[in-house]
Amino acid sequence: MRRFQRNASIFADKDALRESYTPPEIEERDEEIADYMDALQPVIDGWEPDNIFLYGNTGVGKTAVTDRLMEQLEEDAEEYDDIDVTVFSVNCKTLSSSYQVAVQLVNAMRPDGGEIAATGHPKQTVFRMLYDELEDIGGTVLLILDEIDSIGSNDELLYELPRARANGNLEHTKVGIIGISNDFKFSDQLDPRVQDTLCERELHFPAYEADELVSIVESRAEIALKEDAGDEGAIRLCAALAAKDRGSARQALDLLRLSGEQAERADEDVITEDHVEAARQELERERVEEGIRQLTHHGHLSLLSIVSLAAADDTPARTRTVFERYQNVCETMGISPLSRRSIHNHVKDLVMLGILRERDNNSGSGMRGNFNTYELDVPFDSALSALAGELDIDERASELRRLADINDVA
Repeated sequence: MRRFQRNASIFADKDALRESYTPPEIEERDEEIADYMDALQPVIDGWEPDNIFLYGNTGVGKTAVTDRLMEQLEEDAEEYDDIDVTVFSVNCKTLSSSYQVAVQLVNAMRPDGGEIAATGHPKQTVFRMLYDELEDIGGTVLLILDEIDSIGSNDELLYELPRARANGNLEHTKVGIIGISNDFKFSDQLDPRVQDTLCERELHFPAYEADELVSIVESRAEIALKEDAGDEGAIRLCAALAAKDRGSARQALDLLRLSGEQAERADEDVITEDHVEAARQELERERVEEGIRQLTHHGHLSLLSIVSLAAADDTPARTRTVFERYQNVCETMGISPLSRRSIHNHVKDLVMLGILRERDNNSGSGMRGNFNTYELDVPFDSALSALAGELDIDERASELRRLADINDVA
């Protein structure tokens, strides 16, 4: 007897809603594509490429547009005998230094079997290997560094590569860097000399508006869903929820996919708004749990401190307030606290993960009046439940839930 049977009541092509899918056309990004093409024009003209820095929230099309334009650029360059364009792409999410990025680039350029170990080489030796590989390739080489902010302030490679020809490290190859980041302030952390070269052209991808997301979701639903399997109100709700949160097309499409799965589990043929609401809760829980799994123990304690403040209806809270609550949490749990600076960094990580929202406040009294406050950017119970899975705080969690109920915290 078969245990697995096909379930095709909702989806015609479910993969069309996944991140790996490449749509026939990139929608609602005409202006950004035009600016991007203008920034890439020196490549086709035969000149040294500009370095380009793209920034914007997750899911707003930065990587999708880049992939599509790189394919088009390589194809169009073949029509010119004097232009040879090669593109290499590295996702820096798991890399934290220029050294690690350089190793990844070297290995991307070498044929199978020629890769180098991730450790054990002097940094300048790895840089030399990279220059040698670039010279062997020749022509114009574009290096796409996605999630470039992961390398932090260790930006030596970003300083060296744009100056490689001027410094005599490259003779025949022209190199351009395309950095992609969802950290709007990343470039501010860079050495001013790196800023001058990496950010020759800055392109901002804004969050999608609600009507733009409706257009994107509707067109993708035509491919992904069977005819009449998606209620119009449900599709619009997917777009509206994503627009209200982060303006992310990825989030809207994930909502539609999960809504379809909810409908299939209920053995129903049409996605409704109820399915979307159930999918929203599931997606939110998964996002919070994934973000919290990435935290260190003191990152968990920092979040617990803000959850505790939220339960008492004491957020948004300033850094010093969060730190004072963190010290109390550590004292209660018999743990030695870290410094205020360290906790500030943990709070910033929580902002980057989308678990906290940061607000810039200006009291109008000069520089001393400027400060940031922090509050949960996810449902209170989602954050507390995920924390309870990481920390042994069942009793404390129950107390916080009771306090939140008293203060009517959502």
